[in-house]
Amino acid sequence: MHLNAKHLRKRSVPFLATLLLIAAPAFAEDYEAPKLSRGTFYQNPLSYSTTRDPDPPKYVRNVSELGIDSLLNVNWLDVGLDYRFRYEYRDDDIRRAQAGLDEPWLHRTRAYIGIKEIADPFRFAAELQDSRRYNSNYPRDNRDVNEFEFIRLYGELYFKDLLGHDAIGNPRPLSIRYGIHNFEFLDRRLLGNNQWRNTANTFQGIHASLGQESNDWQIDLLAVQPLYRSQYRWDRPVEQQWLYGVIGHWRKWPEIVTLEPYYLALSQSAHAGVAERFVHSPGIRAYGIVGSTGFDYDTSFTYQFGRNGSRSIRAFAYVGEIGYTWATNPWKPRFSLFYGHASGDRDPNDAKDNRFERLFGFGRPWSANDYIVYENISTPKARVEFKPRHDLRVDFGYSWYWLASDKDRFAGANNVRDVTGRSGGYLGSEFDIRARYAWSPKTEIIVGYAHFTNGGFIENNVRRGDTDFAYFEFNHRFF
Repeated sequence: MHLNAKHLRKRSVPFLATLLLIAAPAFAEDYEAPKLSRGTFYQNPLSYSTTRDPDPPKYVRNVSELGIDSLLNVNWLDVGLDYRFRYEYRDDDIRRAQAGLDEPWLHRTRAYIGIKEIADPFRFAAELQDSRRYNSNYPRDNRDVNEFEFIRLYGELYFKDLLGHDAIGNPRPLSIRYGIHNFEFLDRRLLGNNQWRNTANTFQGIHASLGQESNDWQIDLLAVQPLYRSQYRWDRPVEQQWLYGVIGHWRKWPEIVTLEPYYLALSQSAHAGVAERFVHSPGIRAYGIVGSTGFDYDTSFTYQFGRNGSRSIRAFAYVGEIGYTWATNPWKPRFSLFYGHASGDRDPNDAKDNRFERLFGFGRPWSANDYIVYENISTPKARVEFKPRHDLRVDFGYSWYWLASDKDRFAGANNVRDVTGRSGGYLGSEFDIRARYAWSPKTEIIVGYAHFTNGGFIENNVRRGDTDFAYFEFNHRFF
């Protein structure tokens, strides 16, 4: 199926807005809006795959909750042990320079320990991850391999109610952490720990928080260095590169809107052939539900400016999703429409760099094949999610992909670029489906499949023929 990207960019927003206004009254009587959770202002986004990994991670348990009588009063200690295995079947993966069949076995083990409250204001947390890959036909890389590495190792000063309390009585703490961090912010597209990938995004430096997730407002402050993932040695900071951030969270009306204004900055000093670069990224995200209509939404916009060597940076990106949930249906089906755009460089020979800097976000769910990143991309998507049993979740969808600028690179295929633009901008389309089964409270099994149909750009610059990807994943937490 071939659609016109410019037509979609012009028509998609008015169409979705009209659909929302027409359909909302019709469904108002059939849908009951989620209620504000007792004791918290936080509202989970309903948009697809944007819920952040909690802190501490979801596989972690407090020792007092393990059911051991002698440990019932040990509420100052958190522990966790988690193992994941994934078998992948990849046929003609376009991320590889050579076509062929690959069937890697990916192993990931994580262990966590955290100490809190007993020595306040001093706290501590450590998380070790071991990532390995076997049975592959390609050289190992740091997407899959990062053996015995700390992905979290920090000391913390935590002042529980230094900033008072919010309107429902939750203390508003001040937290200052220094060390190695593994965090996620916003909708995970700019800052994510990349749960899908076998290795994690990590940072070293300071993370301070005014308030906590349950409060009506919160501010996160970042001054960190990204860590380079070394396959067999300790990770180290990326040379002379820093990430700074101020991220706000406004939750006064969580059942209607959560606002997250932010400013992120990436600084790279010139050294050893690397150009000096400073990218300013102010933006805002808004998500919530539309009254009692059954509709939800999630949207964000980021503008970028600064310098990349001798070129000035002028780039932007935005995403928008509208979903509808049939709450009265026992399967709770949700249908959503999504559109995402990140600018690309329009002219490689002028004095402006228009390519959006994707920072440190995640690759999925841009593409279930993991081909797409948040730069030089224009993509509409349609998706269905449902839960036929209490222990089974299923989702499937269809996506179309264009380059935002047909003269800029496609990062998903080793940065291939046609500076003439003669190859066109259509990358292709993808169908994907996934089922997640909770075998037990501690064990989850996931199976998935994705088929990517190549468009003209890939056919002309990478190789001909579609690609297939299937996988089986086993997850088990020990506590």
